[in-house]
Amino acid sequence: MIGENKHIEFKQKVTPELEKEVVAFLNSNEGGVIYIGIDKNGVPVSIKNPDQEQLLIKDRLKNSILPSCMGLFDLVIEKKEAKDIIKIIVAGGYEKPYYVKKYGLSEKGAFIRVGSSAEPMPTRQIKQLFSKRIRNSIGNMKSPKQALQFQQLHIYYQSIGKALNEQFARNLELLTEEESYNYVAYLMSDINNISVKVARYQGLNRVDLVESNEYGYESLIKATHQVLDKLNLENRTLTKITAKERKEQRLWNAIALREAVINAFVHNDYTKEVAPKFEIFEDRLEITSFGSLPEGLSKDEFFEGYSIIRNKELMRIFKDLDLVEQLGSGIPRILLAYSKDCFHFSENFLRITFLSTEAVTPTQQVTQQVTQQDTQQVNELLKVFRGVHSRSELQEMLGLSDRENFRKNYLQPAVEAGLVALTIPDKPTSRNQKYYLTEKGKTKNNNK
Repeated sequence: MIGENKHIEFKQKVTPELEKEVVAFLNSNEGGVIYIGIDKNGVPVSIKNPDQEQLLIKDRLKNSILPSCMGLFDLVIEKKEAKDIIKIIVAGGYEKPYYVKKYGLSEKGAFIRVGSSAEPMPTRQIKQLFSKRIRNSIGNMKSPKQALQFQQLHIYYQSIGKALNEQFARNLELLTEEESYNYVAYLMSDINNISVKVARYQGLNRVDLVESNEYGYESLIKATHQVLDKLNLENRTLTKITAKERKEQRLWNAIALREAVINAFVHNDYTKEVAPKFEIFEDRLEITSFGSLPEGLSKDEFFEGYSIIRNKELMRIFKDLDLVEQLGSGIPRILLAYSKDCFHFSENFLRITFLSTEAVTPTQQVTQQVTQQDTQQVNELLKVFRGVHSRSELQEMLGLSDRENFRKNYLQPAVEAGLVALTIPDKPTSRNQKYYLTEKGKTKNNNK
């Protein structure tokens, strides 16, 4: 394992200085990683009760650091040489300077990363950072409407067994310091004015618009799922049969596509009320989000997975709902399938371009799906949906005892046709997995 450096800190156990190390990474441009259960020489020594330690660490960081760092760190239990360790991933924060609450905003409470250690932040630097602190963040912006409803958000949390209590608005940081709903709450509410477009063009430019789908005006979580559903539907599987084998390939890499969509939603700059957009051309897919690289983050650091979280409140909610698996993992996953050349940075935008494996032909796709997927079993499945259901619930409602028959002839064709979606698409075999009708599925159901 690499030794301690600017981005890596080892700790044999949880110490009273943990908050100090986290604050130092929060105050850096690119964050870092703290390993608990590894000594200073990089040798794993393990920790007892890692699950309990994980909860205690989360509680300490939640209550001991200001401004709030929720959504800016991630806790992962890993094994190194068959020994349990805890990996704390810390992103650079947008509201510097961060400090240890009990010591206040002073050299005793604020720290910076110098080489492989956390050092007190000079008073002059504290004042400079404080004067530049970004107060125009969506967490501090007051919602244009205060009569907000959150039924959709409640449903998504319930679908993965995480019911929201009466204090959810405060716990999820949906309130300003004056106890009004902030802009994050507005984005999460059932009704808002944020429109997300998925457009298709004939040819290679924006001259001939042939299809325009508008999502949004509702919870950003629901809009995200709708865009994922739509693009998954467009991302058809191409089959080539040769003398030796049968090869299947999709238009765009599915994992990279999902990561790019989530990144566009989570890291978009909503302070100008501009939403990400998604455009399909004959030879490519373009995903554009407002807001280029954050100040202080280089392109090399961006590609290495370091990040400054622009919308920590959104990141927290997306991670709660398993839309984000781990901080800093999105860009490296995209780079496993595509080169750095697919990223284009401008002064105000970040665009990702995925070239298609062959020309996009929507008519062919629709015909193929209708022929293969529009079966009696799929129609029967759609009729029993009343919300979000587990696999066993759907089987029971259909009166089916054979699990494989249900999966092969009912559920799988419905998912592949874009009629039914998974609540945890990154983990299709998760024991908490549940299913719900997409907008396409609802339309098809209502037309019967």
